[in-house]
Amino acid sequence: MKLFVGLGNPGTRYQSNRHNIGFMAVDRIAADHGFSPWRAKFQGQTCDGRLDDERIVMLKPMTFMNLSGQSVGEAMRFHKLEPGDVVVFHDELDLAPGKVRAKSGGGHAGHNGLKSIHAHIGEGYDRVRLGIGHPGHKDRVAGYVLDDFAKADQDWLDDLLRGISDGAADLARGDAARFLNAVALRMAPARSGEGKPPKAAPAPPAAAPEQADEPPKSPLQQLIDRFRG
Repeated sequence: MKLFVGLGNPGTRYQSNRHNIGFMAVDRIAADHGFSPWRAKFQGQTCDGRLDDERIVMLKPMTFMNLSGQSVGEAMRFHKLEPGDVVVFHDELDLAPGKVRAKSGGGHAGHNGLKSIHAHIGEGYDRVRLGIGHPGHKDRVAGYVLDDFAKADQDWLDDLLRGISDGAADLARGDAARFLNAVALRMAPARSGEGKPPKAAPAPPAAAPEQADEPPKSPLQQLIDRFRG
């Protein structure tokens, strides 16, 4: 069994924020793969279902980002899971918008949600880092992550979430490479002309029919022609 955790802040005020892309990811997986309805539990919202042969519990902590670890720790203890059974989806300032990386263990890089999870379960869990880009200066970070995605972001964001859903079963099996490939296929689809046979060259115009040679004239006909001339 795996615990898929999406990070974000609760409430309609925050639902379209860049900081809530983790919520968006688990919402999309649950919707596409027929998971149970969301219900309140573990200081969060949870649902469950299957990705191929793997049972998955989804969790969206409702504690606000800075206290996410409380909810994750409670869910882990209830289901008797180890940190290696947990996959956390979160926003990543250090990746360009739409870029995705998978990581196992390591530091929290100052992310408040990860910092809280570290404090409650340690660092030995897996993460899916979802790029949202950087505003350019650290003083602008707080406002940037709590702003909604721009309208111009909606196409790539939808492709990203579709790719995450496409590869979710691979991620559940621990195959991060196949998961990332599924995302890449959505983010960079084949060009419209690829895979199609080349158009046939136009046929050359038909040649004009050749005129048949006249049969040779008989000596009598030649004599008649001479008298006519």
